[in-house]
Amino acid sequence: MSKRILIVGGVAGGASVAARIRRLDEDAEIVMFERGPHVSFSNCALPYHLSGDIADSNRLVLMNPEKFDDQYKIEARTNSEVVKINRDKNTITVKNVQSGEEYEEAYDKLVLSPGANPIVPPLEGVNSDHVFTVRNVVDIEKLNTHVQKEHIEEIAVIGGGFIGIEVAENLAHAGKKVSLVEAQDQVMAPFDNDMVQILHKEMMDKGINLVLSDGIDKVEENAIVLQSGKKVGAQAVVMAIGVRPETALAKDAGLEIGVTGGIKVNHNYATNDKDIYAVGDAIEVHHKITGQKTRLALAGPAQRQARAAADHIYGIPHRNTGVIGSSAIKVFDLNAASTGINEKTAKAANIDYDYVYVIPTDKVGIMPGSNVMHFKLLFEVPTGKILGAQAIGKGNVDKRIDVIATMIMMNGTLEDLKELELVYSPVYGTAKDVVNFAGLVGLNILNGQVKQVKVSDIRDLVESDAYIIDARERKEYEAGHLVNAKNVPLSEFRNRLEEIPTDRPVYIHCRSGQRSYNVVASLNNMGYDNVYNVSGSFLGVSLYEYFTDQVKERNPIVTKYNFK
Repeated sequence: MSKRILIVGGVAGGASVAARIRRLDEDAEIVMFERGPHVSFSNCALPYHLSGDIADSNRLVLMNPEKFDDQYKIEARTNSEVVKINRDKNTITVKNVQSGEEYEEAYDKLVLSPGANPIVPPLEGVNSDHVFTVRNVVDIEKLNTHVQKEHIEEIAVIGGGFIGIEVAENLAHAGKKVSLVEAQDQVMAPFDNDMVQILHKEMMDKGINLVLSDGIDKVEENAIVLQSGKKVGAQAVVMAIGVRPETALAKDAGLEIGVTGGIKVNHNYATNDKDIYAVGDAIEVHHKITGQKTRLALAGPAQRQARAAADHIYGIPHRNTGVIGSSAIKVFDLNAASTGINEKTAKAANIDYDYVYVIPTDKVGIMPGSNVMHFKLLFEVPTGKILGAQAIGKGNVDKRIDVIATMIMMNGTLEDLKELELVYSPVYGTAKDVVNFAGLVGLNILNGQVKQVKVSDIRDLVESDAYIIDARERKEYEAGHLVNAKNVPLSEFRNRLEEIPTDRPVYIHCRSGQRSYNVVASLNNMGYDNVYNVSGSFLGVSLYEYFTDQVKERNPIVTKYNFK
Protein backbone atom coordinates (compact mmCIF):
# COMPACT_ATOMS: atom_id res chain seq x y z
CA MET A 1 0.00 0.00 0.00
CA SER A 2 1.44 3.39 -1.01
CA LYS A 3 2.18 6.08 1.56
CA ARG A 4 0.23 9.31 1.75
CA ILE A 5 2.61 12.10 2.68
CA LEU A 6 1.46 15.66 3.33
CA ILE A 7 3.85 18.60 3.45
CA VAL A 8 3.15 21.98 5.05
CA GLY A 9 5.12 24.69 3.23
CA GLY A 10 6.19 24.76 -0.40
CA VAL A 11 9.48 26.65 -0.48
CA ALA A 12 13.04 25.30 0.06
CA GLY A 13 12.46 22.68 2.74
CA GLY A 14 8.99 21.53 1.76
CA ALA A 15 9.65 21.35 -1.98
CA SER A 16 12.89 19.46 -1.40
CA VAL A 17 11.18 16.89 0.81
CA ALA A 18 8.54 16.35 -1.85
CA ALA A 19 11.07 15.93 -4.66
CA ARG A 20 13.22 13.50 -2.64
CA ILE A 21 10.24 11.36 -1.66
CA ARG A 22 9.21 11.09 -5.29
CA ARG A 23 12.69 9.87 -6.21
CA LEU A 24 12.44 7.24 -3.47
CA ASP A 25 8.86 6.16 -4.10
CA GLU A 26 7.04 6.43 -7.41
CA ASP A 27 3.78 5.29 -5.84
CA ALA A 28 3.61 7.66 -2.89
CA GLU A 29 0.77 10.18 -2.86
CA ILE A 30 2.42 13.53 -2.13
CA VAL A 31 0.44 16.69 -1.43
CA MET A 32 2.14 19.98 -0.60
CA PHE A 33 0.22 22.90 0.96
CA GLU A 34 1.30 26.54 0.64
CA ARG A 35 -0.87 29.35 1.99
CA GLY A 36 0.58 31.86 -0.48
CA PRO A 37 0.04 31.95 -4.24
CA HIS A 38 3.50 30.59 -5.09
CA VAL A 39 5.52 27.47 -4.37
CA SER A 40 9.25 26.95 -4.76
CA PHE A 41 10.31 30.57 -5.13
CA SER A 42 13.81 31.97 -4.63
CA ASN A 43 13.47 33.60 -1.23
CA CYS A 44 17.09 34.77 -1.08
CA ALA A 45 16.84 36.53 -4.46
CA LEU A 46 13.79 38.64 -3.56
CA PRO A 47 15.68 41.94 -2.89
CA TYR A 48 17.22 41.91 -6.36
CA HIS A 49 13.84 42.66 -7.88
CA LEU A 50 14.02 46.15 -6.31
CA SER A 51 17.09 47.17 -8.34
CA GLY A 52 15.89 45.59 -11.58
CA ASP A 53 18.61 42.94 -11.53
CA ILE A 54 15.66 40.55 -11.66
CA ALA A 55 13.27 42.76 -13.59
CA ASP A 56 10.40 40.28 -13.90
CA SER A 57 9.19 39.04 -10.50
CA ASN A 58 7.83 35.92 -12.20
CA ARG A 59 11.44 34.75 -12.57
CA LEU A 60 11.60 34.48 -8.78
CA VAL A 61 9.13 31.60 -8.98
CA LEU A 62 11.13 28.48 -9.79
CA MET A 63 8.24 26.01 -10.15
CA ASN A 64 4.47 26.21 -10.38
CA PRO A 65 1.84 23.62 -9.39
CA GLU A 66 1.42 22.47 -12.98
CA LYS A 67 5.15 21.72 -13.34
CA PHE A 68 5.20 19.91 -10.01
CA ASP A 69 2.39 17.70 -11.23
CA ASP A 70 3.77 17.16 -14.74
CA GLN A 71 7.39 16.53 -13.80
CA TYR A 72 7.15 14.95 -10.35
CA LYS A 73 3.54 13.80 -9.91
CA ILE A 74 3.34 16.02 -6.83
CA GLU A 75 0.15 17.91 -6.02
CA ALA A 76 1.00 21.46 -4.92
CA ARG A 77 -1.97 23.32 -3.49
CA THR A 78 -1.44 27.07 -3.27
CA ASN A 79 -3.64 29.48 -1.29
CA SER A 80 -4.15 26.57 1.11
CA GLU A 81 -3.37 27.20 4.77
CA VAL A 82 -3.03 24.30 7.17
CA VAL A 83 -4.76 25.58 10.31
CA LYS A 84 -4.74 22.49 12.52
CA ILE A 85 -3.05 19.13 13.00
CA ASN A 86 -5.39 16.44 14.30
CA ARG A 87 -2.87 13.96 15.69
CA ASP A 88 -5.53 11.62 17.10
CA LYS A 89 -6.87 11.04 13.59
CA ASN A 90 -3.66 11.59 11.55
CA THR A 91 -5.35 14.37 9.63
CA ILE A 92 -4.84 18.07 9.03
CA THR A 93 -7.43 20.78 8.63
CA VAL A 94 -6.86 22.95 5.55
CA LYS A 95 -8.37 26.35 4.83
CA ASN A 96 -8.77 27.73 1.33
CA VAL A 97 -7.63 31.32 1.91
CA GLN A 98 -9.68 32.61 -1.02
CA SER A 99 -13.04 30.98 -0.26
CA GLY A 100 -12.66 30.39 3.48
CA GLU A 101 -13.71 26.74 3.04
CA GLU A 102 -12.15 24.23 5.43
CA TYR A 103 -11.62 20.52 4.88
CA GLU A 104 -9.59 17.62 6.26
CA GLU A 105 -6.84 15.54 4.66
CA ALA A 106 -5.44 12.29 6.06
CA TYR A 107 -1.72 11.46 6.21
CA ASP A 108 0.56 8.55 6.90
CA LYS A 109 3.45 10.96 7.40
CA LEU A 110 3.36 14.73 7.82
CA VAL A 111 6.30 17.07 7.19
CA LEU A 112 6.26 20.61 8.58
CA SER A 113 8.24 23.28 6.75
CA PRO A 114 6.32 26.46 7.60
CA GLY A 115 9.39 28.71 7.65
CA ALA A 116 9.68 31.84 9.77
CA ASN A 117 7.75 35.08 10.03
CA PRO A 118 9.31 38.56 9.86
CA ILE A 119 9.46 40.19 13.28
CA VAL A 120 7.35 43.34 13.42
CA PRO A 121 7.38 44.97 16.87
CA PRO A 122 4.11 46.45 18.16
CA LEU A 123 5.06 50.07 17.57
CA GLU A 124 2.95 53.05 16.67
CA GLY A 125 2.47 53.28 12.92
CA VAL A 126 3.82 49.86 11.91
CA ASN A 127 0.48 48.85 10.43
CA SER A 128 0.50 51.78 7.99
CA ASP A 129 0.21 51.14 4.26
CA HIS A 130 3.76 52.35 3.65
CA VAL A 131 5.35 49.77 6.00
CA PHE A 132 6.49 46.52 4.39
CA THR A 133 8.14 43.20 5.17
CA VAL A 134 10.01 40.94 2.76
CA ARG A 135 9.18 37.25 3.02
CA ASN A 136 7.78 36.16 -0.35
CA VAL A 137 7.16 37.22 -3.93
CA VAL A 138 3.90 38.99 -3.03
CA ASP A 139 5.74 41.08 -0.42
CA ILE A 140 8.49 42.18 -2.79
CA GLU A 141 5.98 43.01 -5.53
CA LYS A 142 3.96 45.17 -3.10
CA LEU A 143 7.07 47.04 -1.98
CA ASN A 144 8.40 47.58 -5.49
CA THR A 145 5.01 48.67 -6.86
CA HIS A 146 4.52 51.15 -4.01
CA VAL A 147 7.99 52.66 -4.42
CA GLN A 148 7.54 53.13 -8.16
CA LYS A 149 3.86 54.14 -8.24
CA GLU A 150 4.16 56.67 -5.41
CA HIS A 151 7.53 57.95 -6.63
CA ILE A 152 9.11 57.28 -3.25
CA GLU A 153 12.56 58.80 -2.80
CA GLU A 154 13.38 58.29 0.91
CA ILE A 155 13.20 54.78 2.37
CA ALA A 156 14.14 53.49 5.81
CA VAL A 157 15.20 49.87 6.21
CA ILE A 158 15.03 48.60 9.78
CA GLY A 159 17.54 45.86 10.54
CA GLY A 160 21.13 45.22 9.48
CA GLY A 161 21.01 41.51 8.73
CA PHE A 162 21.11 39.79 5.34
CA ILE A 163 17.67 40.91 4.15
CA GLY A 164 18.07 44.45 5.48
CA ILE A 165 21.40 45.04 3.78
CA GLU A 166 20.35 43.43 0.51
CA VAL A 167 17.14 45.48 0.41
CA ALA A 168 19.05 48.67 1.24
CA GLU A 169 21.68 48.02 -1.44
CA ASN A 170 19.16 47.26 -4.16
CA LEU A 171 17.05 50.29 -3.33
CA ALA A 172 20.22 52.41 -3.48
CA HIS A 173 20.99 50.93 -6.89
CA ALA A 174 17.48 51.99 -7.91
CA GLY A 175 18.45 55.57 -7.08
CA LYS A 176 16.67 55.89 -3.75
CA LYS A 177 17.92 57.69 -0.65
CA VAL A 178 18.20 54.89 1.88
CA SER A 179 18.65 54.91 5.64
CA LEU A 180 19.48 51.64 7.35
CA VAL A 181 18.72 51.54 11.07
CA GLU A 182 20.20 48.88 13.37
CA ALA A 183 19.62 48.82 17.13
CA GLN A 184 22.91 47.01 17.78
CA ASP A 185 26.34 48.62 17.35
CA GLN A 186 27.02 46.78 14.10
CA VAL A 187 25.36 45.16 11.10
CA MET A 188 25.82 41.48 10.17
CA ALA A 189 25.96 39.62 13.49
CA PRO A 190 28.08 36.71 12.12
CA PHE A 191 31.02 39.12 11.73
CA ASP A 192 33.24 40.40 14.50
CA ASN A 193 33.27 44.12 15.18
CA ASP A 194 36.79 44.59 13.81
CA MET A 195 35.82 43.02 10.48
CA VAL A 196 32.37 44.53 10.09
CA GLN A 197 33.78 48.08 10.19
CA ILE A 198 34.91 47.43 6.61
CA LEU A 199 31.28 46.91 5.62
CA HIS A 200 30.17 49.97 7.58
CA LYS A 201 32.60 52.11 5.60
CA GLU A 202 31.49 50.58 2.29
CA MET A 203 27.84 51.33 2.99
CA MET A 204 28.64 54.88 4.06
CA ASP A 205 30.78 55.43 0.97
CA LYS A 206 27.92 54.24 -1.25
CA GLY A 207 25.49 56.77 0.20
CA ILE A 208 23.63 54.68 2.78
CA ASN A 209 22.70 56.65 5.90
CA LEU A 210 23.80 53.99 8.38
CA VAL A 211 22.36 54.49 11.87
CA LEU A 212 23.71 52.16 14.57
CA SER A 213 22.94 51.71 18.28
CA ASP A 214 19.54 53.33 17.84
CA GLY A 215 16.30 51.41 17.33
CA ILE A 216 13.00 52.47 15.81
CA ASP A 217 10.36 53.91 18.16
CA LYS A 218 7.47 54.74 15.84
CA VAL A 219 6.50 55.28 12.22
CA GLU A 220 5.08 58.56 10.94
CA GLU A 221 3.73 59.44 7.50
CA ASN A 222 7.01 60.77 6.10
CA ALA A 223 9.54 59.75 8.73
CA ILE A 224 10.48 57.30 11.42
CA VAL A 225 11.25 58.33 14.98
CA LEU A 226 14.18 56.61 16.66
CA GLN A 227 14.52 55.67 20.32
CA SER A 228 16.99 58.53 20.69
CA GLY A 229 14.29 60.95 19.55
CA LYS A 230 15.93 61.63 16.20
CA LYS A 231 13.82 61.62 13.05
CA VAL A 232 14.81 60.00 9.77
CA GLY A 233 12.96 60.92 6.59
CA ALA A 234 11.11 57.99 5.03
CA GLN A 235 8.05 57.74 2.83
CA ALA A 236 8.39 53.95 2.90
CA VAL A 237 9.65 51.65 5.66
CA VAL A 238 10.91 48.09 5.32
CA MET A 239 10.93 46.00 8.49
CA ALA A 240 13.85 43.56 8.34
CA ILE A 241 14.59 43.18 12.05
CA GLY A 242 14.74 39.41 11.85
CA VAL A 243 12.52 36.35 11.73
CA ARG A 244 10.67 34.24 14.26
CA PRO A 245 10.09 30.50 13.66
CA GLU A 246 6.50 29.78 12.71
CA THR A 247 5.57 27.28 15.40
CA ALA A 248 1.91 28.04 16.13
CA LEU A 249 0.67 24.98 14.25
CA ALA A 250 3.13 22.71 16.04
CA LYS A 251 2.39 24.20 19.48
CA ASP A 252 -1.37 23.83 19.02
CA ALA A 253 -0.81 20.17 18.11
CA GLY A 254 1.20 19.54 21.27
CA LEU A 255 4.52 19.05 19.50
CA GLU A 256 7.59 19.82 21.61
CA ILE A 257 9.24 23.23 21.25
CA GLY A 258 12.96 23.50 21.97
CA VAL A 259 14.87 25.87 24.23
CA THR A 260 15.46 28.34 21.37
CA GLY A 261 11.79 28.56 20.43
CA GLY A 262 12.05 26.33 17.36
CA ILE A 263 10.31 23.00 16.87
CA LYS A 264 12.25 20.29 18.66
CA VAL A 265 13.38 17.44 16.40
CA ASN A 266 15.67 14.43 16.78
CA HIS A 267 18.68 13.63 14.62
CA ASN A 268 16.36 12.40 11.84
CA TYR A 269 14.21 15.57 12.02
CA ALA A 270 11.29 13.70 13.55
CA THR A 271 9.24 15.47 16.21
CA ASN A 272 7.93 13.81 19.37
CA ASP A 273 5.20 12.38 17.13
CA LYS A 274 6.69 9.51 15.11
CA ASP A 275 4.51 10.40 12.11
CA ILE A 276 5.44 14.09 12.01
CA TYR A 277 8.74 15.59 10.83
CA ALA A 278 9.90 19.21 10.69
CA VAL A 279 12.62 20.96 8.66
CA GLY A 280 13.84 24.43 7.73
CA ASP A 281 13.65 27.80 9.47
CA ALA A 282 11.05 26.65 12.02
CA ILE A 283 13.18 24.02 13.77
CA GLU A 284 15.88 23.94 16.41
CA VAL A 285 19.23 22.48 15.32
CA HIS A 286 22.49 21.34 16.91
CA HIS A 287 25.58 23.52 16.51
CA LYS A 288 28.60 21.38 15.70
CA ILE A 289 31.15 23.66 17.37
CA THR A 290 29.45 24.91 20.51
CA GLY A 291 27.39 21.78 21.09
CA GLN A 292 24.42 23.99 21.87
CA LYS A 293 20.96 24.27 20.36
CA THR A 294 20.44 27.09 17.88
CA ARG A 295 18.28 28.22 14.97
CA LEU A 296 19.60 28.74 11.47
CA ALA A 297 17.51 30.30 8.71
CA LEU A 298 19.61 29.26 5.71
CA ALA A 299 18.55 27.45 2.54
CA GLY A 300 21.51 25.04 2.42
CA PRO A 301 20.84 23.38 5.80
CA ALA A 302 17.12 23.29 5.00
CA GLN A 303 17.86 21.31 1.83
CA ARG A 304 19.96 18.79 3.75
CA GLN A 305 17.33 18.46 6.47
CA ALA A 306 14.67 17.84 3.84
CA ARG A 307 16.65 14.99 2.30
CA ALA A 308 17.38 13.45 5.71
CA ALA A 309 13.72 13.55 6.76
CA ALA A 310 12.57 11.99 3.48
CA ASP A 311 15.24 9.31 3.76
CA HIS A 312 14.21 8.41 7.32
CA ILE A 313 10.61 7.94 6.25
CA TYR A 314 11.95 5.19 3.97
CA GLY A 315 14.39 3.69 6.45
CA ILE A 316 17.55 5.15 4.94
CA PRO A 317 20.11 6.02 7.67
CA HIS A 318 21.35 9.57 8.15
CA ARG A 319 24.39 10.97 9.96
CA ASN A 320 23.51 14.29 11.56
CA THR A 321 26.69 16.38 11.70
CA GLY A 322 25.06 19.53 13.05
CA VAL A 323 25.35 23.02 11.58
CA ILE A 324 28.11 25.62 11.51
CA GLY A 325 26.37 28.54 9.79
CA SER A 326 28.14 29.26 6.49
CA SER A 327 26.88 32.31 4.61
CA ALA A 328 27.87 35.02 2.15
CA ILE A 329 26.61 38.43 1.12
CA LYS A 330 27.42 41.08 -1.46
CA VAL A 331 27.66 44.61 -0.06
CA PHE A 332 28.05 46.96 -3.03
CA ASP A 333 31.64 46.45 -4.31
CA LEU A 334 32.61 44.07 -1.52
CA ASN A 335 31.95 40.39 -1.00
CA ALA A 336 31.71 39.07 2.55
CA ALA A 337 31.43 35.53 3.87
CA SER A 338 31.69 33.73 7.18
CA THR A 339 31.53 30.26 8.66
CA GLY A 340 31.67 28.70 12.11
CA ILE A 341 31.75 30.90 15.18
CA ASN A 342 33.02 34.41 15.82
CA GLU A 343 34.67 35.85 18.93
CA LYS A 344 31.39 36.75 20.62
CA THR A 345 30.08 33.20 20.25
CA ALA A 346 33.38 31.66 21.36
CA LYS A 347 33.34 33.75 24.53
CA ALA A 348 29.70 32.91 25.25
CA ALA A 349 30.49 29.20 24.87
CA ASN A 350 33.58 29.51 27.13
CA ILE A 351 35.85 28.27 24.35
CA ASP A 352 39.55 29.10 24.77
CA TYR A 353 40.51 30.60 21.41
CA ASP A 354 42.85 32.89 19.54
CA TYR A 355 42.70 34.28 16.06
CA VAL A 356 44.57 35.40 12.95
CA TYR A 357 43.79 38.59 11.00
CA VAL A 358 45.74 38.71 7.74
CA ILE A 359 45.42 40.90 4.65
CA PRO A 360 47.06 39.09 1.70
CA THR A 361 46.12 39.60 -1.94
CA ASP A 362 43.42 37.38 -3.40
CA LYS A 363 45.54 36.61 -6.47
CA VAL A 364 49.09 37.33 -7.62
CA GLY A 365 49.65 41.05 -7.11
CA ILE A 366 50.78 41.84 -10.63
CA MET A 367 47.62 40.37 -12.17
CA PRO A 368 44.77 42.68 -13.23
CA GLY A 369 42.00 42.69 -10.67
CA SER A 370 44.21 41.69 -7.77
CA ASN A 371 42.90 43.07 -4.48
CA VAL A 372 43.55 42.65 -0.79
CA MET A 373 41.39 40.24 1.15
CA HIS A 374 40.70 40.75 4.83
CA PHE A 375 40.69 37.32 6.40
CA LYS A 376 40.10 36.40 10.03
CA LEU A 377 40.54 32.85 11.31
CA LEU A 378 39.57 31.65 14.79
CA PHE A 379 41.17 28.56 16.30
CA GLU A 380 40.96 26.68 19.57
CA VAL A 381 43.76 26.83 22.12
CA PRO A 382 45.71 24.61 22.67
CA THR A 383 44.48 22.15 20.02
CA GLY A 384 44.67 24.45 16.99
CA LYS A 385 41.24 23.18 15.92
CA ILE A 386 39.64 25.55 13.43
CA LEU A 387 36.54 27.28 14.83
CA GLY A 388 35.50 29.83 12.24
CA ALA A 389 36.51 32.39 9.66
CA GLN A 390 35.38 35.67 8.13
CA ALA A 391 36.52 37.11 4.80
CA ILE A 392 35.84 40.45 3.12
CA GLY A 393 37.18 41.67 -0.21
CA LYS A 394 36.44 42.26 -3.87
CA GLY A 395 37.55 38.76 -4.86
CA ASN A 396 36.39 35.21 -4.22
CA VAL A 397 35.80 35.25 -0.48
CA ASP A 398 33.23 32.47 -0.83
CA LYS A 399 35.87 30.06 -2.12
CA ARG A 400 38.09 30.66 0.92
CA ILE A 401 35.24 30.40 3.40
CA ASP A 402 34.04 27.19 1.72
CA VAL A 403 37.51 25.73 2.29
CA ILE A 404 37.37 26.65 5.98
CA ALA A 405 33.82 25.31 6.30
CA THR A 406 35.00 22.00 4.89
CA MET A 407 37.92 21.93 7.30
CA ILE A 408 35.59 22.58 10.25
CA MET A 409 33.24 19.78 9.21
CA MET A 410 36.27 17.46 9.00
CA ASN A 411 37.52 18.62 12.44
CA GLY A 412 40.56 20.20 10.79
CA THR A 413 43.36 22.01 12.61
CA LEU A 414 45.89 24.69 11.75
CA GLU A 415 48.34 21.93 10.81
CA ASP A 416 45.81 20.55 8.34
CA LEU A 417 45.25 24.00 6.92
CA LYS A 418 48.97 24.58 6.50
CA GLU A 419 49.31 21.36 4.50
CA LEU A 420 46.15 21.78 2.44
CA GLU A 421 46.92 21.54 -1.28
CA LEU A 422 44.84 23.91 -3.36
CA VAL A 423 44.78 24.84 -7.04
CA TYR A 424 47.06 27.65 -8.13
CA SER A 425 47.10 29.99 -11.07
CA PRO A 426 48.07 33.69 -10.96
CA VAL A 427 44.60 34.63 -12.22
CA TYR A 428 42.84 32.73 -9.40
CA GLY A 429 45.05 32.93 -6.35
CA THR A 430 48.58 32.67 -5.01
CA ALA A 431 50.83 29.67 -4.53
CA LYS A 432 50.40 30.16 -0.80
CA ASP A 433 46.66 30.74 -0.77
CA VAL A 434 44.92 33.04 1.69
CA VAL A 435 43.79 30.07 3.79
CA ASN A 436 47.25 28.47 3.81
CA PHE A 437 48.73 31.81 4.84
CA ALA A 438 46.23 32.13 7.70
CA GLY A 439 47.10 28.63 8.88
CA LEU A 440 50.82 29.44 8.96
CA VAL A 441 50.30 32.66 10.90
CA GLY A 442 47.97 30.84 13.27
CA LEU A 443 50.64 28.26 14.03
CA ASN A 444 53.12 31.04 14.76
CA ILE A 445 50.70 32.45 17.31
CA LEU A 446 49.72 29.07 18.77
CA ASN A 447 53.37 28.04 19.15
CA GLY A 448 54.31 31.32 20.81
CA GLN A 449 56.61 32.45 18.01
CA VAL A 450 54.88 35.83 17.78
CA LYS A 451 52.69 37.96 20.03
CA GLN A 452 49.99 40.19 18.59
CA VAL A 453 47.60 43.00 19.46
CA LYS A 454 44.24 43.71 17.87
CA VAL A 455 43.34 46.68 15.71
CA SER A 456 40.68 47.42 18.33
CA ASP A 457 43.45 47.94 20.93
CA ILE A 458 45.42 50.52 18.96
CA ARG A 459 43.46 53.63 19.94
CA ASP A 460 44.13 52.94 23.63
CA LEU A 461 47.82 52.33 22.87
CA VAL A 462 48.08 55.59 20.92
CA GLU A 463 46.28 57.58 23.60
CA SER A 464 48.53 56.09 26.30
CA ASP A 465 51.60 57.00 24.23
CA ALA A 466 52.75 53.40 23.82
CA TYR A 467 55.92 52.83 21.79
CA ILE A 468 54.72 52.09 18.25
CA ILE A 469 56.99 51.45 15.27
CA ASP A 470 55.84 51.89 11.68
CA ALA A 471 57.92 49.46 9.60
CA ARG A 472 56.84 50.85 6.22
CA GLU A 473 59.14 52.84 3.99
CA ARG A 474 59.45 56.58 4.52
CA LYS A 475 57.20 57.65 1.64
CA GLU A 476 54.45 55.36 2.90
CA TYR A 477 54.82 56.77 6.40
CA GLU A 478 54.71 60.34 5.16
CA ALA A 479 51.49 59.61 3.24
CA GLY A 480 49.71 58.81 6.53
CA HIS A 481 50.61 57.20 9.86
CA LEU A 482 49.55 56.71 13.47
CA VAL A 483 50.00 60.05 15.19
CA ASN A 484 52.65 58.81 17.65
CA ALA A 485 54.32 56.10 15.56
CA LYS A 486 58.08 56.20 14.95
CA ASN A 487 59.16 55.29 11.42
CA VAL A 488 61.76 52.51 11.46
CA PRO A 489 61.44 50.74 8.08
CA LEU A 490 62.11 47.04 7.64
CA SER A 491 65.02 48.00 5.37
CA GLU A 492 66.64 50.06 8.16
CA PHE A 493 65.76 48.55 11.53
CA ARG A 494 68.90 46.40 11.94
CA ASN A 495 71.00 49.57 11.79
CA ARG A 496 68.73 51.40 14.23
CA LEU A 497 68.39 48.92 17.06
CA GLU A 498 69.39 51.58 19.58
CA GLU A 499 66.02 53.25 18.88
CA ILE A 500 64.07 50.14 19.90
CA PRO A 501 63.63 49.97 23.69
CA THR A 502 64.05 46.80 25.68
CA ASP A 503 62.46 48.03 28.89
CA ARG A 504 58.89 48.54 27.61
CA PRO A 505 56.48 46.88 25.17
CA VAL A 506 57.05 47.69 21.51
CA TYR A 507 54.20 47.49 18.99
CA ILE A 508 55.15 47.15 15.35
CA HIS A 509 53.01 47.52 12.25
CA CYS A 510 53.38 48.00 8.51
CA ARG A 511 50.62 48.17 5.90
CA SER A 512 49.18 44.66 6.15
CA GLY A 513 51.27 42.87 8.79
CA GLN A 514 53.83 40.98 6.70
CA ARG A 515 56.82 43.34 6.99
CA SER A 516 56.13 44.05 10.64
CA TYR A 517 56.03 40.29 11.31
CA ASN A 518 59.49 39.97 9.83
CA VAL A 519 60.74 42.72 12.13
CA VAL A 520 59.11 41.07 15.15
CA ALA A 521 60.58 37.68 14.25
CA SER A 522 64.07 39.13 13.87
CA LEU A 523 63.85 41.05 17.14
CA ASN A 524 62.70 37.91 18.92
CA ASN A 525 65.77 36.13 17.57
CA MET A 526 67.93 38.96 18.89
CA GLY A 527 66.59 38.51 22.40
CA TYR A 528 63.78 41.06 22.50
CA ASP A 529 60.94 39.50 24.43
CA ASN A 530 58.36 42.27 24.58
CA VAL A 531 57.55 43.03 20.95
CA TYR A 532 54.11 42.68 19.38
CA ASN A 533 52.87 42.56 15.81
CA VAL A 534 49.77 44.68 15.13
CA SER A 535 47.25 42.26 13.64
CA GLY A 536 45.77 43.93 10.57
CA SER A 537 48.43 46.67 10.68
CA PHE A 538 47.85 50.18 9.30
CA LEU A 539 45.31 49.15 6.67
CA GLY A 540 43.27 47.30 9.27
CA VAL A 541 43.52 50.14 11.78
CA SER A 542 42.40 52.71 9.18
CA LEU A 543 39.35 50.66 8.27
CA TYR A 544 38.52 49.89 11.90
CA GLU A 545 38.67 53.53 12.96
CA TYR A 546 37.15 55.34 9.99
CA PHE A 547 33.38 54.83 10.32
CA THR A 548 33.29 55.56 14.05
CA ASP A 549 35.52 58.60 13.56
CA GLN A 550 33.03 60.01 11.05
CA VAL A 551 29.79 59.35 12.92
CA LYS A 552 31.14 60.36 16.33
CA GLU A 553 33.26 63.22 14.96
CA ARG A 554 36.16 62.14 17.15
CA ASN A 555 39.81 62.96 16.58
CA PRO A 556 41.49 60.38 14.33
CA ILE A 557 44.55 58.50 15.61
CA VAL A 558 46.02 58.65 12.10
CA THR A 559 47.35 61.64 10.18
CA LYS A 560 45.67 60.23 7.08
CA TYR A 561 43.78 56.99 6.44
CA ASN A 562 45.02 54.31 4.07
CA PHE A 563 42.41 52.03 2.49
CA LYS A 564 44.44 50.44 -0.30
